[in-house]
Amino acid sequence: MVLFLKQSGKSTIAMRPLFVQVNEGNGKKVMSIADSVDAKNISSWRASGSSKPMDVVVAYVSNKNVEKFIADVSEIEEAQITLFPQGVMAMYPPANDAPQQVTNIENRSPIEIFMAGLQSIGSWKGFISYCIIAGIVVWIGLFTNTSYLLVGAMLIAPFAGPAMNAAIATSRGDMLLLRRSMLRYAIAIVLTVCSCFLLSLLLQQEVATTMMVERSQVSSVAVLLALAAGAAGAINLIQSERDSLVSGAATGMLVAASLAPPAGVVGMAMAIGEWNLVKSGIFLLVLQLLGMNLTGSIIFRLAGLRPKGARFPRGNKMVVAASMAVTLVLFAGVLAWQFSTPLELERSSTSKRAEAEIQKTVNAYKGVGLVEASARFTRANIPGKNTLLCIIYVQQMQPGLSTEQIKQELQARIIHTVKSKFKNVDPVVNIVVL
Repeated sequence: MVLFLKQSGKSTIAMRPLFVQVNEGNGKKVMSIADSVDAKNISSWRASGSSKPMDVVVAYVSNKNVEKFIADVSEIEEAQITLFPQGVMAMYPPANDAPQQVTNIENRSPIEIFMAGLQSIGSWKGFISYCIIAGIVVWIGLFTNTSYLLVGAMLIAPFAGPAMNAAIATSRGDMLLLRRSMLRYAIAIVLTVCSCFLLSLLLQQEVATTMMVERSQVSSVAVLLALAAGAAGAINLIQSERDSLVSGAATGMLVAASLAPPAGVVGMAMAIGEWNLVKSGIFLLVLQLLGMNLTGSIIFRLAGLRPKGARFPRGNKMVVAASMAVTLVLFAGVLAWQFSTPLELERSSTSKRAEAEIQKTVNAYKGVGLVEASARFTRANIPGKNTLLCIIYVQQMQPGLSTEQIKQELQARIIHTVKSKFKNVDPVVNIVVL
């Protein structure tokens, strides 16, 4: 066995070990390619394959150069490449530079990001099982008004994988991966919805719970959660494992937080005939998918994912353009729908603004001090009504005013303020004088 060792002089770290097997005599070509991409700790030896002798080369390549190295080596006939997805600390002379060598962290290579996405769509049994289990936990949390169970459902709901794979497919123009990702996303949502629907029927749920109503109410800033979830998921995938301060489970939970509760609300609301809640839940699911796909695909493009790459010939620029255009058009359409129907798809934001107006009205009334004020929309299916329940606690500060006088005057002022500021809102005011 003949062994060759080479050291490179320049320092870049966040490396991946690559093993390359080529026909005997091509080892020097591989070593030359490794030199050209500034690989470290390069070694080569002759070995025996299953049918013929070969050269084996080991090189530690910087993340940013992995795809170029693989592309160049792939041009050598019958080259076999093994990529280890875990980062290594390749230390080399001078020894005093070791601290600097292990702190220059780089993002993952585009080919590694893409291959990891492909691997995540392999198993169906585990995926389906987790979808059903997440649906059961979401149902229990919404039915019993238990918030920590919703957190648990977010941890096990497998929504992050399909959402991020759709963004990867959009950035690379891979129609096959895009179809598979959208299929998985649809199946995940349908299974979660069906689990909650069946549980509500079997256990004879008849009314919407408080948490169902709360989770169905959409805020005008809901779009920011969708954009943030897509960005966080993409950043987590492109970062090297030693560069990320946030675990993959945490970012996956952020994605699931956008999807699991609305899916549960849709299933439960269908079972009890609360169709306004169903509409709000479907709106949230569509908004989250489009927002995550938009920001995720943009970040993947910035990370270097392109239609053509090493060992990836099936990307199509037309698919990239078409999928991005469809995402943008649908995203704009969903936002236009939301802001054209504020009382249906902005209830959460409207209630907060009404709460602020109520506080101003109470503070302007002399003789009382505001203790607490709250405003929230009640069940969504009251015919012809957008009932805003306002509960205000005030403390009497001056003698001479009767409790009934305070209640009547404040009630009249609050109703006038709310109706003048928010059209088609029906305030119901309860004032407690302490």
